[in-house]
Amino acid sequence: MNKKPTPDMPDKDNPEWTDTMFREATTLENSDLPVTFKRAARRGRPKAKAPKQAISIRLSPDVVAAFRSMGRGWQGRINEALKDWLERHRAA
Repeated sequence: MNKKPTPDMPDKDNPEWTDTMFREATTLENSDLPVTFKRAARRGRPKAKAPKQAISIRLSPDVVAAFRSMGRGWQGRINEALKDWLERHRAA
């Protein structure tokens, strides 16, 4: 059985709208129906106050291999190593 829609056959469950249907349409805000839905809660990690910047950096293969061998979070560990380096070299 062919499941692909045929453009020549009208969809009985979802007919094409006519000009009259568009003219008579109303938005939910303008209808008399009670609005009982809530906006979906945002998912995922909260927005950071100072989000990290995506950059392109060229590192030696041995440096990348060493950090990657430590497992997940290797890019974050590189970030921490660079922060540590900055702290030690700012004081000097």
